Amino acid sequence: MSRGLKTTLVILAAMVVVGLITLPGLRQAIQRMSRSPRTEEQARREVMQVPISTPSDVKAQAQMYWLSASVPASLEATSVEIPLSAEPVERSKQLLNALITMAPAPEVRALPADATLLAFYIQPDGTGIADFSDVLSTGIPSGILSERLAVNSITQTLAANMTGIQKIKILIHGQPADTLAGHLDLSGFFDVNSPTQTGVPSAVPASVAAPAAPGPVSATPAKKQLP
Repeated sequence: MSRGLKTTLVILAAMVVVGLITLPGLRQAIQRMSRSPRTEEQARREVMQVPISTPSDVKAQAQMYWLSASVPASLEATSVEIPLSAEPVERSKQLLNALITMAPAPEVRALPADATLLAFYIQPDGTGIADFSDVLSTGIPSGILSERLAVNSITQTLAANMTGIQKIKILIHGQPADTLAGHLDLSGFFDVNSPTQTGVPSAVPASVAAPAAPGPVSATPAKKQLP
């Protein structure tokens, strides 16, 4: 056997040995690559929807405003026990996250299940700024009624469990939006009204809200509960 052939066989044998050693690691790498990668939105949701906890948390009964199971096109207060912070911003986050994630049944959801509260701030004048993921606008049924109910569920839940928030501005992914899902005007602010025994007030722009742009339908005050 020639020296060149022997050298070639030795090299091939060495390559086979190396391949056998690295095969398990290669197999694991291929399996990891074959798994469906998480999207940026999924990763953000996993982080943002981890229950918020603070040193001042105390379990308390919170009034959550979801869709009524018995009265069509209206909201109904449901009492749930959740940990609530004494710090207003953290408390607001806890309430809105619970509003999204703790609905007792899919049919009573006013907000999309995949929506994420990205941030919440309270300004010195009592204005709350709620920044939601794009899913809030893309995942909600387009229509003035469903969009009003979504905003009402936010404002009424805050009103029932918070003090000091006078009005709220809703952002979508950190940016102002013309409408929620094509109809309800988001260019201004919404009053955070106290719930009443006669029904749930409609989403009402605050008096300092910016004028509605031509095209979108502005939310207007209602004298009675939504039909």
